[in-house]
Amino acid sequence: MSRNPTIWLVVILLIVLLFGSSKLPDLARSVGQSLKILKKEVGDLRDEDKPAASTAAPTAAAPSPAPVVVTPPSAETGPTAGTGDVPPAEGGTPPRA
Repeated sequence: MSRNPTIWLVVILLIVLLFGSSKLPDLARSVGQSLKILKKEVGDLRDEDKPAASTAAPTAAAPSPAPVVVTPPSAETGPTAGTGDVPPAEGGTPPRA
C-alpha cells in the first residue's frame, strides 16, 4: 500500500461510516484486549519452551543401548540339517526333486 495521507483519510472515513462513531470505541477496546491476550499466550508458550530446552541437554549425554539383531532360523539348522531332505508340509506330500 502506498503511504499517501489521502488514502488513509478515505479509509478512516469509510470505517467511521460503516461502524458508526458510537461503536468505534468498543471496537478499539475489544481489539486491544484481544491483542493483550494474544501477547500473554505467546509469552507463556515461549516460557514453556525454555525449560524443555535446558533439560534436554543432560539426557543427550547418556549412552544409548546397543541394538538387538534378530536373525531368522535358516533351513540348515532344522531337524533334517545336512540331509538335503525337506520335511513335508502338514497334510501334504514331500516336494519332488
